[in-house]
Amino acid sequence: MTPDQKFVAFQTIFRKEVIRFSRIWIQTILPSVITTSLYFIIFGGLIGRQIHAMEGVRYMDFIVPGLIMMAVITNSYSNVVSSFYGAKFQRNIEEILVSPTPSWIILSGFIAGGVARGLVVGLVVTVVSLLFSHLHVYNPWVSISVALLTAVLFSLGGFINSIFARNFDDISIVPTFVLTPLTYLGGVFYSIRLLPEFWRRISLVNPILYMVNAFRYGFLGISDINLYLSYGIIIGFIVVLTAISLYLLERGYGMRT
Repeated sequence: MTPDQKFVAFQTIFRKEVIRFSRIWIQTILPSVITTSLYFIIFGGLIGRQIHAMEGVRYMDFIVPGLIMMAVITNSYSNVVSSFYGAKFQRNIEEILVSPTPSWIILSGFIAGGVARGLVVGLVVTVVSLLFSHLHVYNPWVSISVALLTAVLFSLGGFINSIFARNFDDISIVPTFVLTPLTYLGGVFYSIRLLPEFWRRISLVNPILYMVNAFRYGFLGISDINLYLSYGIIIGFIVVLTAISLYLLERGYGMRT
C-alpha cells in the first residue's frame, strides 16, 4: 500500500469509530457526565465539607483531576473493547484482515477512536467540574500529555481484552474485577501518604496511581509520585501493550477460524 492508501485506511477506521460513539452519545458520553457529577456532589460537596483539605488544597479541587482521569480511562477502554469485539462478533473484522491494510494501521485506527472518546468525555467532565471547582491549571502540557498517553494505554488494554473475549460477558470481566478496583485504589479520592507504610507500598504496584498523580500534578502542581517516574511507567506499558497487540493481530488470534 502507498502512504496515501494507508492514510485513507486509517482515516476510514478512525472515522467509523468516532461516528459510532458520537451517534449513541446518550450511552457513551452522558453516563460519565452524570456519574462524575454525582461524585462531585457526594464526595466533593458532602464528604469534602468534613475533610476540608487534602495535601494543602481544597478537597473538591483535589479530587477533580482524579475524576477526570477516571472518565478518560473508562471511556477509552470501553470504546475499543466493545467496538473491536463487535467487529469480531459480526465477522466484519475478517474483511479488514484479508485486505492489504498493515496490522499497525488497523491497530492505530481503533486506538485513535478510543483516544478520541476518552478525551472528549474527559473534556466534557472538565467543563462540568468548573461548576463545582475553580481550577487553575498548573501545567497544561503535563495535563494534556498525560491524558493522551493514558487514553492510548487503556485503548490498547481494551483492544487486547476484545481479542481474548469469547462472548459479550468476557468484555466486562476486566473492567469490573480489575479496572474499577484499581481506579478506586489509584489515589483518586485520597493521597497515599495517608496510608500505613504497608498499604502505601502495595499501592505503588497500581499503575493507575502514577497516571492520576501525574495528571493531578498538571492541574494542581502536587503529586505523591515523581513525575518522570510516572511518565516512564506509562510509556513503558504503552510499548509493551503495543507489541502484544500487534503480535496478536498479526497472528489473527481469536479472529480467524
